[in-house]
Amino acid sequence: MKKIISLAFLSVLLSCSSNKSQTYEQMNASKTKSEEAFNDAKFGMFIHWGLYAIPGGIWKGKKMEELKGPKVAEWIQFAAQIPRAEYAELAKQFNPTQFDAEAIAKLAKDAGMKYLVVTSKHHDGFAMYDSKVSQFDIVDATPYKKDVVQQLYNACEEQKIDFGLYYSHNIDWADGNDSGYAELVASGLEMNEKAKRKAGVNTWDPSPNTFTEYLNDKAYPQVKEILTKFPHLTTLWYDFGNYVTPDESLKFYKIAYDIQPKMLVNSRVGNELGDFDIPGDNVIPQDHLSITKPWQTVGTTNNSWGYNSYDDNWKSVKELLFWLTEIVSKGGNYMLNIGPDATGHVPTQSVNNLLEVGNWLKINGDAIYDTRKWKVTHEGPTNLEMNGTHDRVNKKDIKFEFTPEDFWFTKKDNNLFVIALEYAKEPILIKSLTKENAGKIKRVSQLENQTQLKWKQTENGLEVTLDQNNYNSNGYALKIEFAEKLK
Repeated sequence: MKKIISLAFLSVLLSCSSNKSQTYEQMNASKTKSEEAFNDAKFGMFIHWGLYAIPGGIWKGKKMEELKGPKVAEWIQFAAQIPRAEYAELAKQFNPTQFDAEAIAKLAKDAGMKYLVVTSKHHDGFAMYDSKVSQFDIVDATPYKKDVVQQLYNACEEQKIDFGLYYSHNIDWADGNDSGYAELVASGLEMNEKAKRKAGVNTWDPSPNTFTEYLNDKAYPQVKEILTKFPHLTTLWYDFGNYVTPDESLKFYKIAYDIQPKMLVNSRVGNELGDFDIPGDNVIPQDHLSITKPWQTVGTTNNSWGYNSYDDNWKSVKELLFWLTEIVSKGGNYMLNIGPDATGHVPTQSVNNLLEVGNWLKINGDAIYDTRKWKVTHEGPTNLEMNGTHDRVNKKDIKFEFTPEDFWFTKKDNNLFVIALEYAKEPILIKSLTKENAGKIKRVSQLENQTQLKWKQTENGLEVTLDQNNYNSNGYALKIEFAEKLK
């Protein structure tokens, strides 16, 4: 299955040996500027795409909900326990002639997204770029014969969208044996609860090699390969580091640092390493103050990451704006996923909703980008907890409805921004903005047309009369300027 690696390419990989004496703490500490840029960006696009788009969440007549494991379409091989050789046959059908990298990069830009991350290799072990390490890739194994990642990389550079890559380093159902479970048990290291459950492990048809051989022959070389092939990355997004040892996690981190030292690595590299945290898939942390690193919530536009042919439970524009606003008010970063189908087409509903979010951000983006959290994140009667990918499905009575008394806060320099998702016909009262709590206000304006508003600061808060000519069904944002330092 492997190709012969050219001597020239091998020399590039072997030459990446600088900074070997650096500790993790030293490497992480050198990325302050990159972390600031990450905190400024706030909103990005995630793309899960691969061979799993062909079955679209259905295998031999059974939907994901009738199979084992996570109910998300990119886990179809695990869910249906599909043998490696049978799954690999899907590559012969993969010919996404409708894929348009330029259109997707433009969609990200029009949606107000500042960066894009795409799956270079997911848990199925299939590479969406032209790999010289393995022939199980989109160029060698499919009739399409084109490098999807390269096309997106070029298109994002053209649109000035920052670029990052996802790489499933621990789980590889094609070549990763049991994902290192047996070796981790034998090592005597204490495992977390997820690791003890063998989550994601290929137990039905594991590859005959050892996990260590997988790391040395595929995972480490492919990570070096993508970081060399795509030299201007802002993030490397590892996934599911349940079974890697501390030494293996550190090696994955150091490989990235040696080749692209300013690039950020996520915490799923494993063993509490990484430059930014992921609270969970479709999770908004309740205790955001306990997160000490920059952090990012990753979310879906419906209920699956990979394309699901029957999932039409799309998040509305209002719901997407809630996720973005709630996350940003807590100091986080939101990366929202799209899952193209097997032809490369992006589902129309997700496109339309993203464009509406982009229209809102064109007006209110100053309240989102480059901001930081204030001491109060939200006031108002609505309290929605988002605790995972299927949380909104399980909470069948959940409604993403808000009141004119719901306000979210962000800050930038000496300015405070107030975001509301419902317009008010009557004057509003923002209770958190008393002089005692926030400081003396000198000006209040609406970001729509920068309209200066009538306002009064009292012991009860800030009273504001909105401009009804600027009514927007998706809400509005106010800019609050202070006469003295914001408290």
